[in-house]
Amino acid sequence: MGDTSTFYRTHTCGELRIEQVGQEVTLAGWMENVRVVSGNLAFLVLRDFYGTTQVVLETEEMIQTVKELNKETVISVTGAVRERDSKNPKLPTGDIEVVPARIEVLGRCRHNELPFPINRSREADESARLKYRYLDLRNLEVKDNIVLRSQVVSALRSAMTDHGFLEITTPILTASSPEGARDYLVPSRKHPGKFYALPQAPQQFKQLLMASGFDKYFQIAPCFRDEDARGDRSPGEFYQLDMEMAFASQEDVFAVLEDVLPPIFAKYGKYNTASQAPFRRIPYLEAMEKYGTDKPDLRIDLTVQDATAPLASCGFGPFENQTVKAVVVSGFEGTRKQIDKLCADVEVQTGHKAYWFRLDEKGEVVGGIAKFVQPIKDQVAEALSLTPGCFVGLTAGARGAAQKTAGVLLKALGAFCPAHMDKERYEFCWIVDFPMYEIGEESGGLEFCHNPFSMPSGGLETVEKAIKGEIDPLSITAFQYDLVCNGVELSSGAVRNHNPELMVKAFWMVGLEEEDVRSKFPAMYNAFTYGAPPHAGIAPGVDRMVMLLSGEDSIREVIPFPMNKNAQDLMMGAPGTVEQKQLDELNIAITKTEEE
Repeated sequence: MGDTSTFYRTHTCGELRIEQVGQEVTLAGWMENVRVVSGNLAFLVLRDFYGTTQVVLETEEMIQTVKELNKETVISVTGAVRERDSKNPKLPTGDIEVVPARIEVLGRCRHNELPFPINRSREADESARLKYRYLDLRNLEVKDNIVLRSQVVSALRSAMTDHGFLEITTPILTASSPEGARDYLVPSRKHPGKFYALPQAPQQFKQLLMASGFDKYFQIAPCFRDEDARGDRSPGEFYQLDMEMAFASQEDVFAVLEDVLPPIFAKYGKYNTASQAPFRRIPYLEAMEKYGTDKPDLRIDLTVQDATAPLASCGFGPFENQTVKAVVVSGFEGTRKQIDKLCADVEVQTGHKAYWFRLDEKGEVVGGIAKFVQPIKDQVAEALSLTPGCFVGLTAGARGAAQKTAGVLLKALGAFCPAHMDKERYEFCWIVDFPMYEIGEESGGLEFCHNPFSMPSGGLETVEKAIKGEIDPLSITAFQYDLVCNGVELSSGAVRNHNPELMVKAFWMVGLEEEDVRSKFPAMYNAFTYGAPPHAGIAPGVDRMVMLLSGEDSIREVIPFPMNKNAQDLMMGAPGTVEQKQLDELNIAITKTEEE
């Protein structure tokens, strides 16, 4: 239980057992519920951080005292412990009860009605939960996630220290980065017209630490990105286990995390089974082709197959001159209504339609686009290794779109078919060999695919060949890697480009001259000109890790005070307005408000 103050309490509400029967004790906590049976008998449930204890009131005076109090009033109860007649085996304190001689009010609840029942707060509207988060956190089930988070962070710190890493904190106020997501900007009072930025990640600082001669760095780092929310991403602020190693390769980084994470997942995870080292390694292009995503959920035993050859010319319009992908599911028992909903959900998520057909027990093609497949069923069955009773989900379009839509379809089918998804386990994998460059969807020009400070495979020679036109820049891979668990990207990392000459040429490929690199990344560029060691690192997301360990579907369930999906703190009222005096000090003029 840990040490607790004896001024207000001698024991916690989760501590008393049959061995304490006959002792006089003092408990303190929140009055969760009172059930009056008669004029001289009532049962009170007292709750604190550690649990609940039943208090039995056996005098009219005591009952009248608590009847005047609202639920969630904080009280102390002093009395004798006795054995319960009706024991509750579901409670750790279910063998005993306390009969009070004295009840004292410590903190009165002045509200007759609560926004939601404390022990059912998770059923309440999320806006209410976030506005009254301090009440939501009183729910022991909600609190357990925050306790788990604390335990996991402590375990991570201990493991990293045991591996020889030094915890170093890096600045929160820094310079805006031209790469990555949107920055949160902080105006400077002393330097009118200039801004600090909250760090999207300690990327440059940790590389500078390597250039400074530190060998192994880590921190539980706060990161700030002005991004939209989703189930596995919180808007605004998040935390990561940031680490960097000097004189290290990709294999060295893998070895550390493969040693650190499995014991933590085994100890704290909701599921009993977790991947052991070495984790499976899947090249990026293979992941996209086989799973339709670079975040595969390996608990699902389904894969994506290419069906372009047998189906592109079957006469079905959406397949003509397109890439066609297929996900084959044996033993599928879904109804037509369930299939239609599944396909509709895929379209909502991707903007592209999913199609289907089935082979009945006689091997005949039925349902969906069956009339187009029937004439060529033998060729299709052979190409996709179909057997009677198979369901075939299909996607079509440009290669990338067909792949990604098939990936969403595969995940939906896996979740729908328990026989094809061993849900209660943690499956890790490394996605490796990411492309160094890609064509930007908005710009239409060459952009960095992952991390601009990554080391390209083949080093300087490869980039120089691309500059000369001897190879396609899109064919260059990099020593970049993602750690994925159960379809969730836990982390991105890379072997860093520590060569200033190579850095300049890598950035030249995306249209930045040497002077641009010097001006945008002055500290890192200059530091590397003084001699920098080869180094590599990674930064697993702490919030996502705890979300997986707890079995929650939303990252907000494992953050003590999360923002809502619209990046608002409903409890504190942030973002909010400020006084004109503050704006004047910062030389800021507001040209548009939210209401306009």
